[in-house]
Amino acid sequence: MKLSFVLILFILISLRGVCQFPPAAGMIGSTAIYADSNIFVSWANNCYIQRGYQNIAQPELGLVSYGNDYDAIGKANNQVVSLGDAGIAILTFSPSICDKEGFDFAVFENSFNDTFLELAFVEISSDSLHWFRFPAISLTPANNQIGTFGSVDATQIHNLAGKYRVLYGTPFDISDIEDNIYLNKQNIKYVKIIDVIGTIDSTYASFDSQGHIINDPYPTAFNTGGFDLDAVGVIHPNENAIDNNSLALAFIAPNPCDDVINIIQAPQNLEVIIYDEYGIEVLKKSNATQIQLSTLSSGVYFLRIENQEINQLFKIIKR
Repeated sequence: MKLSFVLILFILISLRGVCQFPPAAGMIGSTAIYADSNIFVSWANNCYIQRGYQNIAQPELGLVSYGNDYDAIGKANNQVVSLGDAGIAILTFSPSICDKEGFDFAVFENSFNDTFLELAFVEISSDSLHWFRFPAISLTPANNQIGTFGSVDATQIHNLAGKYRVLYGTPFDISDIEDNIYLNKQNIKYVKIIDVIGTIDSTYASFDSQGHIINDPYPTAFNTGGFDLDAVGVIHPNENAIDNNSLALAFIAPNPCDDVINIIQAPQNLEVIIYDEYGIEVLKKSNATQIQLSTLSSGVYFLRIENQEINQLFKIIKR
């Protein structure tokens, strides 16, 4: 019995070691999609960026700074914005993305070859409040750190953005995410890209859906460090969605937040009111898209955005 258990364990470990996913762009079996492909119907129309550190283990080096949020809007063109360690991008779509047969959208990074792969998690949301992550898998061994300009094998990577070189998108299938009452798979309005911190130091490491450390080039301690977002292309738009920018819903980021919270896609003539958990008004601003919260204590608050056309309420957490 003991021998059988050891044999089964050995087989499972071996299978994990040889399991392969689609290879690099241009190779037989690759799922990479070129930016000029007519499979893309539309592209992200807005982007919010929360920069990460050049090196999360050395925060004194500061944040990355390359590119701007608008570089991630529209068609992939190798004009990118760098996220840095654990940096975040939130992109919006009009019309929204829907789940159909096969891949539904693709994320573009700017790797200069097929092995220098800076990776990122991908999450989706239909309301900007509830987020759902694609089940990422990294089979890259984590016993030795991949260096700053080291190599990652694309066949060991699944459901992570950055798998393919510049101008080749990594596609995602919404059906890979389990059904949930808070996710309308036929109306995905938001895609979030979160930089993978490539270190194998468990203090800062990123983990895949199976609990394994994701090993990718680290450190990348310069102003272009981390995942470099080029674009997100839509393959399956929601053709029944109403494209009316004047009524486009706003969303807030980051949440949880520290001293500042941003209102993205803010409507005109808006009032912003913040209440504490007891419903008492603690802050009010007019036509502000960046709200300073430094005067508020840590805790749970409610932020209301309203004008003549919309009235939205968000639960926010101030750290």
